[in-house]
Amino acid sequence: MILRFGLLMEAVSSCIILSGALSCLSNSSSIFTLISISSSSSERLSSACSSLLELKQWSLFRLSLRNYQFVLAMDFAIEEINKNPLLLQNMSLGFDIYNVLHTERRTLEPPFFWLFLSDKVIPNYNCRRESKSVAALTGPSWVISANTRTLLQLYKIPQLTFGSFDPILSDHDKFTSLYQMAPKETSLVLGMISLMLHFRWTWVGLFISEDHRGFQMLSDLREEMDKHRICVAFVEMIPVSTVSFFPKTWSKHHQIIKSSANVIILYGDSDFLEVLMNTLSEILMTDSFLGQLIFSHHHGDISGFRNFIQSANPSKYPDDFYLVSLFLVFLNCSFSESQCGTYNKCPHNASLTWLPGNHFETAMSEESYNIYNAVYAVAHTLHEMLLHQIQMQTVGNGKWMVFSPSQVKTFSLEGEQVILDEKRKLEAEYDILNFWKFPEGLRHEVKVGKFSPYGLHGQQLSLHEDLIEWNSRTLENPHSVCSESCGPGFRNSPQQGKSPCCFDCIPCPDNEISNGTGNCCSWAFIKHRDTPIVKANNRALTYILLISLTFCFLCSLLFIGHPTMATCILQQTTFGIVFTVVTSTVMAKTLTVILAFNVTSPGKRMRWLLVSRTPNYLIPICTLIQLTACGIWLGTSPPFIDTDTNSEHGHIIIVCNKGSVVAFYCILGYLIFLAFGSFTFLTFSMLVFCSVWVTFLPVYHSTKGRVMVAVEVFSILASSAGILGFIFGPKCYIILLRPERNTLYGFRNKTHSMHNEASEG
Repeated sequence: MILRFGLLMEAVSSCIILSGALSCLSNSSSIFTLISISSSSSERLSSACSSLLELKQWSLFRLSLRNYQFVLAMDFAIEEINKNPLLLQNMSLGFDIYNVLHTERRTLEPPFFWLFLSDKVIPNYNCRRESKSVAALTGPSWVISANTRTLLQLYKIPQLTFGSFDPILSDHDKFTSLYQMAPKETSLVLGMISLMLHFRWTWVGLFISEDHRGFQMLSDLREEMDKHRICVAFVEMIPVSTVSFFPKTWSKHHQIIKSSANVIILYGDSDFLEVLMNTLSEILMTDSFLGQLIFSHHHGDISGFRNFIQSANPSKYPDDFYLVSLFLVFLNCSFSESQCGTYNKCPHNASLTWLPGNHFETAMSEESYNIYNAVYAVAHTLHEMLLHQIQMQTVGNGKWMVFSPSQVKTFSLEGEQVILDEKRKLEAEYDILNFWKFPEGLRHEVKVGKFSPYGLHGQQLSLHEDLIEWNSRTLENPHSVCSESCGPGFRNSPQQGKSPCCFDCIPCPDNEISNGTGNCCSWAFIKHRDTPIVKANNRALTYILLISLTFCFLCSLLFIGHPTMATCILQQTTFGIVFTVVTSTVMAKTLTVILAFNVTSPGKRMRWLLVSRTPNYLIPICTLIQLTACGIWLGTSPPFIDTDTNSEHGHIIIVCNKGSVVAFYCILGYLIFLAFGSFTFLTFSMLVFCSVWVTFLPVYHSTKGRVMVAVEVFSILASSAGILGFIFGPKCYIILLRPERNTLYGFRNKTHSMHNEASEG
């Protein structure tokens, strides 16, 4: 019994330039037709030779050899299965290959011919006798798969697509018998963003195919680029037909020359990208075309395929007239006298690898890998049905099983699981490829990296920059920004009407410095962060203290204006939590100093406490206690908006009632406790804090109305200013006015003299 596959694919032929004018061969031309059942062998060979002689008169013609590899991949898979004694015993697989036109009117002609073996269509009948059609492989374009699905579903023939994954084909209500072999591509955008961030490319142009996948890619790409502050220099949506069939008339390359972007992102299917990249490389060869990086689906290596390609020649497959034409055209030889007798006889070991200029790629492409898996998917499903003897029926002289599209199974192959269920289908991993160019137009495809969405954050992209070959004399990577980063002392000034990535650099105001993000700021500690006095005062705790003090000053703004429920709640809770961070940070700094002075020998436990930065844990612990107290307060008796009619005669004052006065004093008491903890040891600066809030209690208790709010605001500002002044005042004095003492030698002398004075005292 022979079980046959149908490979319905785009034409193996492409466009031809004749005397400078562009024209396209018809797909029915015999030299490009892989299987022509309606004519005899001699007629097909004669027609092929005739067409070949005409082609030799043209200045250039290009065969789509990439599509021909699809044929060889299917042949390779079927030969493997037919030779495997453990798979499909007493059965053989075969295949038919047809070119499919893009026009809707003629799309169904090849599948009808495949089913009926005739141009005469007999609905609801299958005219094959000794062989049975088991599955159809369609692609690589989604259009072909979509247009042929109606007929294939009618005859309940499983349809497996080998092109890129397409969301349109995922509609199982519409495509009931269709399986997509390719993995999903939702991680491609993340991979491209990771690559741009790696090379710090923030100014890029986009050339994207003008179809539904292109528009979706543009939307996803823009969204992610905005998140990572990467700007688009220009966007060009290019009709697929323009690039594929009229590349020389394409005029969008002027956009590249005019733009300041040095990096361009191209997106489309394989045919679109192949033609577009070749066109761009020709156009930009006189300018600065540095090379290309390509994202390609990662797939396993199929053992034996490369050897199979190298051994394929017309003597092994004499009925493959496309293979015959390749040797005639590129090697000017034939394997028999009947094959256009005017040519020399090919050597016995002639191979496709002899084709000049790397015309034929022996490495298995993505689509070929999908075809290989599709054939095995059907074969494994048939084998499982054979073992279980499902619904046997007799056809002709043999037996046949009813094969339903829903029975195609997930299976493992070469150590990798091939998943056909789209709900379980995994995200694609990508190999990053680069072309090494050699003399006489030769090139070699090299894997230089990989992107995996399953890697840890920050480790999804792996790249070997030393393997990347750029078409330039310098070894530096391409640089693509709209404006260079501003140097020290300068900040970004946006250019009106342009992208945020385009800016001018203007000097920072007096007493301010650039903080490295294009903005200016005034903390002297940032500018002098690597000096001894800043390092000695624990930079991390110092930054935490400065930031929390900033919020202390800002929280006083919550007491200004018309009270609302939100401000009433935030007034006391924000004040309590922020000041807890301040006091606990001061206590952590205090304990660090105490531990430093008490470490006298390496073996003591105090040394371990100092090295492990144990005092720093005081900040989250103390803050968590205050957060818990605030949560209990808000959960039991939260602040609310109230009216005061007694404070001022004839006036009704809207105020924030604290809800639970006990809770408020507990919050305040906890802060004073932390402040006294620091003051007990070393920190004189906390004296002001303690004095302010101890004085606050009787004053606050004896006032009412608006004066009460003013007292609390004054206490907040005064205590914040006291801590800021007493802790950072002396340090700023040394940094700004006595820089000669801000050295390791000066700092040691000062410390040594203070220690001696303490000892003498």
